[in-house]
Amino acid sequence: MTLRTPLKEARRLGSAKDGTDHFWVQRLTGLSNLVLAIFLVALVVRLAGADHAAVKQALARPLVALPLLLLVVSGTVHMRIGMAVIIEDYVHGEGAKIALLVLNTFFAIAVAAASVLAVLKLSFGG
Repeated sequence: MTLRTPLKEARRLGSAKDGTDHFWVQRLTGLSNLVLAIFLVALVVRLAGADHAAVKQALARPLVALPLLLLVVSGTVHMRIGMAVIIEDYVHGEGAKIALLVLNTFFAIAVAAASVLAVLKLSFGG
């Protein structure tokens, strides 16, 4: 007979020590996305009906291109963390969970790279 409780088994699992980091990054990127999305909506409204040359000219300004690039980075980080939380919560097979987390990261990198390339191409007139 043992006097140990099931709590000892739970304690052995420990904490991943990154739950609060994900929480705060998710909140900060959400806030930055809100601010940067307002900028994006204002830019789209201002450029509505403009021709391609006018859009290129507007995006050639660093004060326009930089917030768009920040929105891409912040948005993809936010997307990756949010999707990772969903995968961790709802996928129960360990192999499938790891595979989906890796694919999620690669997808976020691909979306960020394509978006950054598009903004830079328009910004530098390519």
